[in-house]
Amino acid sequence: MVLYETILLTLSHDARIATVTMNRPEVHNALNQRLLSELKAAFQELSKDEHLSAVILTGSGKSFSAGADVVMMQAAASYTLEQNQQEALQLAETFESINFFPTPVIARVNGAAMGGGLGLLAVCDIAIAAETARMAFSEVKLGIAPAVISPFVIRKIGASQARRLFVTGERFNATLAQAIGLVHTVVPVEQLDTAIENTLQELLGGGPAAMRACKALARDVGELDAAAARALTTETIARLRVSPEGQEGLRAFLERRKPDWTPTEEVGQDLRHV
Repeated sequence: MVLYETILLTLSHDARIATVTMNRPEVHNALNQRLLSELKAAFQELSKDEHLSAVILTGSGKSFSAGADVVMMQAAASYTLEQNQQEALQLAETFESINFFPTPVIARVNGAAMGGGLGLLAVCDIAIAAETARMAFSEVKLGIAPAVISPFVIRKIGASQARRLFVTGERFNATLAQAIGLVHTVVPVEQLDTAIENTLQELLGGGPAAMRACKALARDVGELDAAAARALTTETIARLRVSPEGQEGLRAFLERRKPDWTPTEEVGQDLRHV
């Protein structure tokens, strides 16, 4: 069993749902090298679990993530160009481990998300935020830029919004984040877990292999040329139709019953640490 210092990892819903909680509340879950390394390791390990249907990413305490840790930024000021580039590569690899995670990742945005914290939000597939959450691409105020997170953020909010929010570094609320596509759902903080649970029930009702294929299509097809997109999409639907899961789904539809992967009843929050 892997032991983590800066994150908590729990399983629920018959071990089909994992929750990864950044656990540095005393510094608002700021990102340091240890936390980045453990996030990457946790998502790499969870990616091997074919039983898994989704992962929730959240922060302990009052914040989601305040972005880069002050101590890490102080150290970076004395690094060489090569050392800073190596550190930036570690950051990119952590984001990529979440962006390319095979099952849906839900951002449970319980509070402030700043700088790199918004990068984490951007690589999640579904973002549900408390209406009290405040956000900012604050790097410009420090004389730097949201460079590593920019590819993921721009795919979510587009160049127009990025050109405004990157250069101003202004703070904005969850309502604006929803309007520009960074967040999907905004709820009162006391309803956050109910909204998460409603989303989980929708995910648990989908075919596990089909859901992974759907995530890959949504992430990748827009980046392909017409020929590559045609090849990928036709192969995907053909493979799913002849798969045991696809066959079961079709039979269940014709027989007017639930497919065998659907929970017989809503599974409770039987959390266990791993």
